[in-house]
Amino acid sequence: MASIKFPKPAKLVVGLISGEEDLFTQIKASLIKKFGKIDFESETLPFNHTDYYKDEFGENLKRKFFSFKRLIDPGKLKNIKLYILRLERKCSKDGRRKINIDPGYLTLSKLVLSTTKDYFHRVYLGKGIFAEPTLHFQDKTFQGFEWTYPDYRSKGYIEIFNKIREILRSQIKNSQ
Repeated sequence: MASIKFPKPAKLVVGLISGEEDLFTQIKASLIKKFGKIDFESETLPFNHTDYYKDEFGENLKRKFFSFKRLIDPGKLKNIKLYILRLERKCSKDGRRKINIDPGYLTLSKLVLSTTKDYFHRVYLGKGIFAEPTLHFQDKTFQGFEWTYPDYRSKGYIEIFNKIREILRSQIKNSQ
């Protein structure tokens, strides 16, 4: 008879995209208030892998990633995404977002992002939120899938997620 196995806690990872870098500081403060201390903050990176957000946010977009020291239950991803959507609305002007905030979680074996858009490889979590396996860890590094966004497959992003994975690995090791 099969027994229920619960997942291990995961590292919360949040990516930001905006043309207004001052919003990164504002959002960072809100995220710390909600999720606790940050244990990784990327450099501010150019977001030039797609022009998907150009009409909404303009040009010269920037990207930043954070991860949080306190681990989360991966089952809470839906509620985290719903909080993030409220945060995006709070930063909107005239009904238009000024920032895109993408929460997800990272384990030793994968990176999973949340989204409001359905597709064949996404799993419905409830309340209009889906989960997308974005990267998997194989051969000592994260790797993308055929559907993984080009920026998430880039060498720079892979290095970021490998660093965050090392932080998680150290946390797990020190807790045993």
